[in-house]
Amino acid sequence: MSNPSNKNYTTTITVNKDISSAFNGIKNFRAWWSEEIVGNTDKVGETFFYHYKDVHLCKIKLIEMVADKKLVYQVIDNEFNFTKDKTEWINTQLIFDLSTQAGKTQIVFTHEGLVPEYECYNVCNDAWTSYIQGSLKDFIEIGKGKPNGKEGGLNAELVEKWGLPNK
Repeated sequence: MSNPSNKNYTTTITVNKDISSAFNGIKNFRAWWSEEIVGNTDKVGETFFYHYKDVHLCKIKLIEMVADKKLVYQVIDNEFNFTKDKTEWINTQLIFDLSTQAGKTQIVFTHEGLVPEYECYNVCNDAWTSYIQGSLKDFIEIGKGKPNGKEGGLNAELVEKWGLPNK
Protein backbone atom coordinates (compact mmCIF):
# COMPACT_ATOMS: atom_id res chain seq x y z
CA MET A 1 0.00 0.00 0.00
CA SER A 2 1.42 3.37 -0.97
CA ASN A 3 1.82 6.19 1.51
CA PRO A 4 -0.86 8.78 0.70
CA SER A 5 1.42 11.59 1.87
CA ASN A 6 3.54 10.97 -1.23
CA LYS A 7 0.61 11.98 -3.40
CA ASN A 8 0.48 15.61 -2.30
CA TYR A 9 1.53 18.10 -4.95
CA THR A 10 5.13 19.13 -4.36
CA THR A 11 7.79 20.98 -6.33
CA THR A 12 11.28 22.22 -5.50
CA ILE A 13 13.16 25.28 -6.72
CA THR A 14 16.66 26.53 -6.03
CA VAL A 15 17.18 30.27 -6.12
CA ASN A 16 20.38 32.21 -6.32
CA LYS A 17 19.50 34.41 -3.33
CA ASP A 18 20.04 34.30 0.41
CA ILE A 19 17.44 32.54 2.56
CA SER A 20 15.99 35.75 4.07
CA SER A 21 15.32 37.23 0.63
CA ALA A 22 13.64 34.01 -0.45
CA PHE A 23 11.58 33.79 2.76
CA ASN A 24 10.36 37.37 2.44
CA GLY A 25 9.67 36.88 -1.26
CA ILE A 26 7.37 33.93 -0.64
CA LYS A 27 5.27 35.96 1.82
CA ASN A 28 4.57 38.57 -0.87
CA PHE A 29 1.86 36.57 -2.67
CA ARG A 30 0.77 39.65 -4.65
CA ALA A 31 4.13 39.77 -6.38
CA TRP A 32 4.17 36.17 -7.62
CA TRP A 33 0.64 34.67 -7.40
CA SER A 34 -1.97 37.37 -7.95
CA GLU A 35 -2.54 41.09 -7.61
CA GLU A 36 -6.15 40.17 -6.74
CA ILE A 37 -5.48 39.57 -3.05
CA VAL A 38 -7.20 41.32 -0.15
CA GLY A 39 -5.60 41.15 3.30
CA ASN A 40 -2.19 40.38 4.82
CA THR A 41 -0.17 37.48 3.43
CA ASP A 42 2.72 37.86 5.87
CA LYS A 43 1.26 37.89 9.41
CA VAL A 44 0.54 34.78 11.47
CA GLY A 45 -3.16 34.46 12.27
CA GLU A 46 -4.19 36.79 9.44
CA THR A 47 -6.40 35.60 6.60
CA PHE A 48 -6.22 36.81 3.02
CA PHE A 49 -8.63 36.37 0.15
CA TYR A 50 -7.56 35.38 -3.36
CA HIS A 51 -9.67 35.14 -6.44
CA TYR A 52 -9.26 34.59 -10.14
CA LYS A 53 -12.40 36.05 -11.75
CA ASP A 54 -15.24 33.78 -10.56
CA VAL A 55 -13.24 30.69 -11.48
CA HIS A 56 -11.37 30.28 -8.20
CA LEU A 57 -11.97 31.98 -4.86
CA CYS A 58 -10.26 31.12 -1.61
CA LYS A 59 -9.49 32.32 1.90
CA ILE A 60 -6.05 31.43 3.20
CA LYS A 61 -4.60 31.91 6.69
CA LEU A 62 -0.94 32.00 7.69
CA ILE A 63 -0.83 29.53 10.60
CA GLU A 64 2.90 28.94 11.10
CA MET A 65 6.01 30.98 10.42
CA VAL A 66 9.52 29.93 11.40
CA ALA A 67 11.88 32.71 10.30
CA ASP A 68 13.92 31.78 7.22
CA LYS A 69 12.83 28.13 7.51
CA LYS A 70 9.12 27.46 7.09
CA LEU A 71 5.76 28.98 6.18
CA VAL A 72 2.46 27.14 6.50
CA TYR A 73 -0.79 28.53 5.10
CA GLN A 74 -4.15 26.85 5.74
CA VAL A 75 -6.93 27.06 3.17
CA ILE A 76 -9.96 28.12 5.25
CA ASP A 77 -12.52 28.34 2.45
CA ASN A 78 -12.42 27.65 -1.26
CA GLU A 79 -14.58 27.45 -4.33
CA PHE A 80 -13.94 26.44 -7.93
CA ASN A 81 -16.54 26.99 -10.63
CA PHE A 82 -15.25 24.07 -12.71
CA THR A 83 -15.43 21.13 -10.28
CA LYS A 84 -18.39 19.07 -9.09
CA ASP A 85 -17.04 19.26 -5.54
CA LYS A 86 -16.75 23.01 -5.01
CA THR A 87 -14.95 22.49 -1.70
CA GLU A 88 -11.73 20.95 -2.97
CA TRP A 89 -8.75 22.63 -1.24
CA ILE A 90 -10.63 23.37 2.03
CA ASN A 91 -8.40 22.45 5.01
CA THR A 92 -5.43 21.75 2.74
CA GLN A 93 -2.12 23.46 3.50
CA LEU A 94 0.42 25.37 1.44
CA ILE A 95 3.80 24.59 2.98
CA PHE A 96 7.09 26.24 2.08
CA ASP A 97 10.26 24.68 3.53
CA LEU A 98 13.50 26.58 3.03
CA SER A 99 17.11 25.47 3.39
CA THR A 100 20.53 26.59 2.24
CA GLN A 101 22.21 24.36 -0.35
CA ALA A 102 25.72 25.23 -1.58
CA GLY A 103 25.22 28.96 -1.07
CA LYS A 104 21.82 29.00 -2.73
CA THR A 105 18.36 28.69 -1.23
CA GLN A 106 16.23 25.61 -1.81
CA ILE A 107 12.47 25.99 -1.47
CA VAL A 108 10.29 22.90 -1.26
CA PHE A 109 6.65 23.79 -1.84
CA THR A 110 4.02 21.22 -0.87
CA HIS A 111 0.28 21.62 -1.27
CA GLU A 112 -0.62 19.08 1.40
CA GLY A 113 -4.00 17.57 0.64
CA LEU A 114 -3.94 18.42 -3.07
CA VAL A 115 -4.08 14.81 -4.28
CA PRO A 116 -4.59 13.14 -7.68
CA GLU A 117 -8.14 12.12 -6.67
CA TYR A 118 -9.12 15.79 -6.75
CA GLU A 119 -10.97 16.90 -9.86
CA CYS A 120 -8.86 20.07 -9.91
CA TYR A 121 -5.57 18.17 -9.53
CA ASN A 122 -4.32 18.46 -13.10
CA VAL A 123 -5.13 22.12 -13.55
CA CYS A 124 -3.89 22.95 -10.03
CA ASN A 125 -0.72 20.95 -10.63
CA ASP A 126 0.02 22.88 -13.83
CA ALA A 127 -0.83 26.20 -12.19
CA TRP A 128 1.35 25.67 -9.11
CA THR A 129 4.24 24.47 -11.28
CA SER A 130 3.98 27.66 -13.32
CA TYR A 131 3.66 29.96 -10.28
CA ILE A 132 6.41 28.31 -8.22
CA GLN A 133 8.94 27.29 -10.91
CA GLY A 134 8.36 30.44 -12.94
CA SER A 135 6.83 33.41 -11.17
CA LEU A 136 8.08 32.88 -7.58
CA LYS A 137 11.60 31.94 -8.74
CA ASP A 138 11.76 35.03 -10.98
CA PHE A 139 10.39 37.29 -8.25
CA ILE A 140 12.99 36.14 -5.72
CA GLU A 141 15.91 36.18 -8.17
CA ILE A 142 15.19 39.21 -10.36
CA GLY A 143 12.53 41.09 -8.40
CA LYS A 144 9.75 40.58 -10.94
CA GLY A 145 7.26 37.73 -10.95
CA LYS A 146 4.34 36.98 -13.24
CA PRO A 147 1.29 37.20 -10.96
CA ASN A 148 -2.26 37.30 -12.26
CA GLY A 149 -3.13 40.90 -12.96
CA LYS A 150 -6.11 42.77 -11.60
CA GLU A 151 -9.14 42.06 -13.73
CA GLY A 152 -11.85 44.21 -12.25
CA GLY A 153 -13.93 43.92 -9.14
CA LEU A 154 -16.07 41.07 -7.95
CA ASN A 155 -19.79 41.18 -8.36
CA ALA A 156 -21.85 42.27 -5.36
CA GLU A 157 -23.14 38.77 -4.70
CA LEU A 158 -19.62 37.39 -4.34
CA VAL A 159 -18.56 40.34 -2.20
CA GLU A 160 -21.44 39.63 0.20
CA LYS A 161 -20.98 35.86 0.19
CA TRP A 162 -17.29 36.04 1.03
CA GLY A 163 -17.62 38.96 3.45
CA LEU A 164 -15.26 41.20 1.53
CA PRO A 165 -14.74 44.91 1.67
CA ASN A 166 -16.59 46.30 -1.35
CA LYS A 167 -14.12 48.69 -2.90
